[in-house]
Amino acid sequence: MWRVPKIWNGADVWILGGGSSVASSFGIPDQLVYDVRTGQKPITAFSPYMKAIHDKQIIGINVAYRLGDWVSLMFCGDRNFVLHHEKALQNYKGIKVCCHSIVDKPERKNNWKFTPKDDRKPYGITENPYKVSWNLNSGAAAISLAYHLGAKRIILLGFDMNLEKGYQHFHDAYKRGIVKSEDNKRKRGLPFDKHLQGFPAIKADADRLGVEILNTSLNSSINCFEKVDIKKLL
Repeated sequence: MWRVPKIWNGADVWILGGGSSVASSFGIPDQLVYDVRTGQKPITAFSPYMKAIHDKQIIGINVAYRLGDWVSLMFCGDRNFVLHHEKALQNYKGIKVCCHSIVDKPERKNNWKFTPKDDRKPYGITENPYKVSWNLNSGAAAISLAYHLGAKRIILLGFDMNLEKGYQHFHDAYKRGIVKSEDNKRKRGLPFDKHLQGFPAIKADADRLGVEILNTSLNSSINCFEKVDIKKLL
């Protein structure tokens, strides 16, 4: 296990999730978003529009690492994600962190940092520097990681927990396509209700620990953190 060092002590830490609001927050043209979602252009095409955060301390969730090496650290919690992206991640120069035991194998120990889920603290923010509170999704789990890294303020990007124009993400790297109606939630197995469960506990722990959390997704279904227009932060 990796004891997370406070390399960003007292800093703002940005957590870059996958919600569709990422594109609108940075004024990325709809045509370019369409081209990336349909595979006509790579996700790196978004990078020039996101220059304002290139010098920030960033944790990228899942495929956010593909935006560029300015994503300082990538975090995931899914076994299949590790297996599917393992080859591509060999070219990623940042720190790779995972809370699934698949990375705690001899063939991966040199390339990954392992921060397992804290079974004693499944919700909220764990104070154990070796572990993360899972909160039923990678984005929420990364809040524990940001705390361990020393964050005084955590800024959430793309934490929508809802659909925007039928899409779950600012990309379509997971090949899930468009959801035509909210009536298809059960059919498509949308995870939002599940993923929202941990945030009240995260808010309570953040207040107790003196960590401020801001949400830049103004239409987010997460309502326990202050919502702030990203333009006011940049």
